[in-house]
Amino acid sequence: MANNIKEQQDILNKLNIHVLNPMQQEAIAAIESVTNTILLSPTGTGKTLAFLLPIFKTLNPDSKEVQALIIVPSRELAIQIEQVVRSMGSGFKVNAVYGGRPMSKDKIEIKHVPAILIGTPGRIADHFSNDRFSKKSIKTLILDEFDKSLEDGFESEMRGIINQLPHINKRVLTSATQSVKIPDFVRLDQPKTINYLQENVVSKLEVKTVLSTSKSKLPALLDLIEYLGNQNGIVFCNLRSSIDQVSGFLKRNNINHSCFSGGMEQKDRERALIKFRNGTNPILIATDLASRGLDIPELKFIIHYEMPRAEEEFTHRNGRAARVDAKGTAYVIKGDKEELPEYIDNPNVVNISKKAIRKPQFWETLFISGGRKDKISKGDIAGLFFKQGKINKDQLGTIELKQDFAFVAVPKAIAENLVAELNNSRLKKKKVRVTVL
Repeated sequence: MANNIKEQQDILNKLNIHVLNPMQQEAIAAIESVTNTILLSPTGTGKTLAFLLPIFKTLNPDSKEVQALIIVPSRELAIQIEQVVRSMGSGFKVNAVYGGRPMSKDKIEIKHVPAILIGTPGRIADHFSNDRFSKKSIKTLILDEFDKSLEDGFESEMRGIINQLPHINKRVLTSATQSVKIPDFVRLDQPKTINYLQENVVSKLEVKTVLSTSKSKLPALLDLIEYLGNQNGIVFCNLRSSIDQVSGFLKRNNINHSCFSGGMEQKDRERALIKFRNGTNPILIATDLASRGLDIPELKFIIHYEMPRAEEEFTHRNGRAARVDAKGTAYVIKGDKEELPEYIDNPNVVNISKKAIRKPQFWETLFISGGRKDKISKGDIAGLFFKQGKINKDQLGTIELKQDFAFVAVPKAIAENLVAELNNSRLKKKKVRVTVL
């Protein structure tokens, strides 16, 4: 295995990254030189890469034990970091474990023990209590989005996990906020803090207010979506019941959308994000679970259908638009008698009477019952659609390849014909089902 380990520059070349940003450079230098590091930087600034690159240097390629543990507050963040590690091609085995999927799948994947284990607190605690791997070689602990993983609901699990890690010699805590007290059990003595939260990273974000003239905000939301046209964006709600209400209203008005909340099954959450990313459903109606830690495309706008309960969540939601150097807009829908919070000191009311031309849904998502474990690549899938499906490059949308299956965006007008043509085809040595998702 040692011969397959890549150097940092090789990894950056593979990712097509020519220069690390100042935050990443400073964070890497700190993590390499000190025992405890706190990294504070807004959403979308590259914190994952900033802590992974120096961690690779601490790993022993000849060890067959878990050496680095990354604890995250959500399943989506676990999956995202796992995908980032794999895309880096470091040569180290990585696995993500999280609630919402069969434990049997975890057991199969970690039978060949990974050097890097990523997981949510509950699932990590379960593996620890059942001694499914040795903990003696875990010397690096990373708490990503630590303000969420150290909340009251997770505290007992986190305490139990960290108390079973006596050999930790490097701790990294990351967050996009700094308003959290770190418990003593984390043992974060004299940390080096890298703080980029005050940088002008989100200065290109505009906050605009839309006035609702009726008791219900739904008509104003529809007017705003029609004003924005076919751009991708997130509509934030506070409650699952609000999501259901908004979803039903948009469905009645023929607005394609996906829903995303903690109450959904993991499979449904993943598929909602896939349809959002590939353009099948350009609108995502979500709770604050979608405000960070998700692998979603650059957004031009987000909509606060309901105002968050705290300024911190307002900031995280807005971080989904105008990330890094991009421009974006956060729209606040103000109810007829609703008072805006003090942190919106300039209402900046926008006139949305002029409607954009909203084109009909163009993309549809197809499901393919084969993935990486079947040695299938994106190139294999593209070849099947070009040769047997007889489509051209402009008709092939985003391909998302997973361990057991894949998803392909194709024009809605030809989706059913492609299913009829490609279902039960062979990809590599596997006969695959092709269906509309």
